[in-house]
Amino acid sequence: MFLKEFYDLNNGNISIAAQQASMFAKEVAHDFNPLHDVDAKRFCVPGDLLFSLVLEKYGLSQNMHFTFSGMVGHDVLLNFPDSDAGQIAVTDNEGKPYLQVERSGDVSKNSALIESFTRDYVAFSGQNFPYVLVPLLATENVMFNLSRPLVIYESMTLNFDHLDFQQASVEMLEPKMEVNGKRASAFLHFQIKAGEQVVGAGFKKLAISVLNGYEAEPMQAFVDEYLARKNNYLNNLV
Repeated sequence: MFLKEFYDLNNGNISIAAQQASMFAKEVAHDFNPLHDVDAKRFCVPGDLLFSLVLEKYGLSQNMHFTFSGMVGHDVLLNFPDSDAGQIAVTDNEGKPYLQVERSGDVSKNSALIESFTRDYVAFSGQNFPYVLVPLLATENVMFNLSRPLVIYESMTLNFDHLDFQQASVEMLEPKMEVNGKRASAFLHFQIKAGEQVVGAGFKKLAISVLNGYEAEPMQAFVDEYLARKNNYLNNLV
């Protein structure tokens, strides 16, 4: 599958170098979260890469729930167990969990379907900032700390009516945000389509550290810098 350049196998474990993770974030997801920069002090592997690796190994189940419980650093050895169980935990060699997966229903191992859905979901997910999150923050009159933004991929849920199709795409539905003091939860809802037919739905949940009072000008300057950085990187790939 197309993921092979984004990880290495070491004695049955998977490791992801910072360069591989950063390349996936920028070139596949178009996600320029500074946490995925190679030289970031708090560097972490994108949750979407871990999600993609789960689909590659275990297939696409009719019902899936992903819970992210830890930030994966550079070259951490990850164990993706050989299992057909309904619950799977991705851990490091010391047993620390990073991702829990719950799954049920039919399973598809169709590589074309899995790749099309993975690519489209990851592209959708990577566009959440600024196009979805910034309007939500403005509506709720909160913002994150611009000098140290903390936006964490907390969980994701998928539900399919069936898996009898060859390709799938993701289409945004109305997002929601709940604010509780200095913490906000963003629920990014989407539907899943095979051609023009809706075949499922899901949502991605983000945990965000927020400050009271939305400030439009500083946020716009932050967004402009983010997009300039993104466009400069992508233009240099051409």
